[in-house]
Amino acid sequence: MSDPDHPEPDRIEGAPHPRDTVRLIGQGAAEASFLDAHSAGRLHHAWLLTGPRGVGKATLAWRIARFLLATPEDDGGSLFGDPAPAPATLDIAPDHPVARRIHAGSEPRLFPLRRAWDADKKRLKSVITVDEVRRMKSFLQLSATDGGRRAVIVDPADEMNIAAANALLKMLEEPPHGVTFLLISHQPSRLLPTIRSRCRELRLTTLAPDALTEAMQAAGAEAGNGTALATLAGGSVGEAMRLTNLDGLETYAAIVKLFATIPRLDRPQALKLADSAAQRGAEEKLSLFLDLMDLFLARLARAGATGMTGPEAAPGEAQLLARLAPHATAGRRWAELQQSLGARARHGRAVNLDPAALILDMVLKIDEAARDTLAA
Repeated sequence: MSDPDHPEPDRIEGAPHPRDTVRLIGQGAAEASFLDAHSAGRLHHAWLLTGPRGVGKATLAWRIARFLLATPEDDGGSLFGDPAPAPATLDIAPDHPVARRIHAGSEPRLFPLRRAWDADKKRLKSVITVDEVRRMKSFLQLSATDGGRRAVIVDPADEMNIAAANALLKMLEEPPHGVTFLLISHQPSRLLPTIRSRCRELRLTTLAPDALTEAMQAAGAEAGNGTALATLAGGSVGEAMRLTNLDGLETYAAIVKLFATIPRLDRPQALKLADSAAQRGAEEKLSLFLDLMDLFLARLARAGATGMTGPEAAPGEAQLLARLAPHATAGRRWAELQQSLGARARHGRAVNLDPAALILDMVLKIDEAARDTLAA
């Protein structure tokens, strides 16, 4: 299922792969919904796992697959005809043969459909192609001879190109016997409506700060400033891991510190910040920096609209938000600027604009808007 020589597209750096994550934290309702359907004999052939990125959708998909492949189908009950008790959990013992094979990437009845390795370009493909769906179809035809349940995990379904999506749709319309499809989607609106209509949805929610901290610790990561991390991560373990791996808390604190110098913006500090976020080869850091700038503007807009500034994601942030977004009119201005700068950032990256120049331009636009707000 996996090639140790190539990176896995569904792995978050610094965290165990979802197939190896023992516990799923904070998503009991979604697990219970699936178990209820299983116990009632209403096991749908396709499930769409939705919710924000990084809240445990992939972990749940692998838990469901492990559970289905390790749990015998209803055999009529016990020796005396009594019905077997319904499973109360998706947990499967780690020493179970299915669990061991999944951990080793060698379970013959499970197919993970995800972006493949491009041998010519020496990198992962940007989308899931129809070739991968054809490989899955061949896999299902071969594994059918073994009988029993089989499972397919599509992670994420959002990354299928149109040809792959149409090929998968045909299989969902005429599902092979005994196969359960588990489609992970961060943005289900991007999927074909006909795919969505053939799936039963399991919606996962963002995690509360305590659950986020617990999930980070379970993944072997330090949560650090739990309140700030939870605030910036928006209840997403995946986003919290990215912030931790790329020093996101420090970067956001630097953004707040810079804009705290308004109305006399510290230009040398602005140049230093732009240069640090635009270092050659640091594509992930640049992406995170732009996301954090967007988040700062969103928090300004929300502070203006609601009058609420907490909890703080960086020292002095609450005071800065209150000063730059004192009323609803200012909140609307910040919301409009967030949209326009977001579009500029996407265009700048698309045409390979110098990252430092792109960042400095954004900083100056924010400075100009802030000074206009303070002068009003």
